[in-house]
Amino acid sequence: MIALADCNNFFVSCERAFQPQLEGKPVVVLSNNDGCVVARSNESKAMGIKMGTPFFQVKDLVDEGKLVVRSSNYTLYGDLSRRVMSILRDTYPAVEAYSIDEAFLPSDGIDVPTLQHISRETIVKIRRWTGIPVSVGIAHTRTLAKIANHFAKKYPAYHGVCTIDNDEKRLKALSLTPIDDVWGIGWRWGPKLRKWGVNTALDFVNINSGAIYSAMGINGLRTWKELSGIRAITSEVIQRRQSICTSRSFADMISDIGELEKRVADFAAKCAQKLRQEGSAAYCVCVFLYTNRFREDLRQHYPCTTVKLPVACNSTKEIVDAALMALHSIYLEGFQYKKAGVVVTDIIEEEAVQGVLFDYDLEMRDKQDALSKVMDRLNTDSAQLLRLATQRPGHYADGIRREHCSKPFSTSWKDMIEVK
Repeated sequence: MIALADCNNFFVSCERAFQPQLEGKPVVVLSNNDGCVVARSNESKAMGIKMGTPFFQVKDLVDEGKLVVRSSNYTLYGDLSRRVMSILRDTYPAVEAYSIDEAFLPSDGIDVPTLQHISRETIVKIRRWTGIPVSVGIAHTRTLAKIANHFAKKYPAYHGVCTIDNDEKRLKALSLTPIDDVWGIGWRWGPKLRKWGVNTALDFVNINSGAIYSAMGINGLRTWKELSGIRAITSEVIQRRQSICTSRSFADMISDIGELEKRVADFAAKCAQKLRQEGSAAYCVCVFLYTNRFREDLRQHYPCTTVKLPVACNSTKEIVDAALMALHSIYLEGFQYKKAGVVVTDIIEEEAVQGVLFDYDLEMRDKQDALSKVMDRLNTDSAQLLRLATQRPGHYADGIRREHCSKPFSTSWKDMIEVK
């Protein structure tokens, strides 16, 4: 069996862990620069507040005292995530951290009653030691474990642990799961499948696997197999992402190309660093720009373009150079840009990179790879000591608006909770 541990409303739960006065109140957490809602408590969900809602649309509720708002505090969230994952590693035979608040827990060899008991004890321990509520879904595949986890969150009668361990439970769960909620389907395939009459996960598995592969490729087939109870998504498939994106909304709109160059260089450098951390390399570098769609008084422009590299790479300079080339091809004077981002795609394993026959840049590429490794040894997420001259001085995240940010209670001596 495979379990999935998922922290409930994680960002909000982190805020509540050190601010118990927020329990039972509608709370939302905002994105970078306090742009839009990225996390909601159950109470704020009940008010009809949607994910991605711009902050200015709910600001009146905050001013009236009907809603509590917090800026993203990634220092706090990251520390509590590490604590939760540490408890999971001390409890389960294997832990595959999938995101900041989720982990798959392969538990083959442990019978279902024992696994359920361990999971319930772990939920209590995590809540007691960290203040974070956690739900666990147990099933034969990772995708079914995701569905089981959804039911564990939604229905209190499960007491935090839901198990799908036979075909009767599987088919019932699939019939109650909207196709858009299936892991691997989401916003991209959900609307298309609904047009084809596929409304639930059960409708999906009732389609012939050949038709699924023809329409959706290998990833769609993997999802079909997983929902059918056949393991098709391994830890290796999860760990190697198909694309990596670094983007940010700006505190103030930017029209100057020089300032945009620095921001895009920062984002591209971060993508390159992530590629190296995962042992990957990318063939394509995409850059996009957004103006402020909520400013109807301003001209709008949403350009995007991709640069194809002759050789897949992960060195900072090569990725940054490609990103700046893409930026110059889409930038237009006179527009005020609110957001920019860099996406690296067509990702392969670092060891599988193939050169070209007459690669006159091979020696320079080797030097850049060596330099990137030196940068990785000296740089950390909180201190980027070595940077390209095209990047901004200081940490890439400086200048972010966080007007409603709580203290980093668990990582700063001066910000520890005071007992009076």
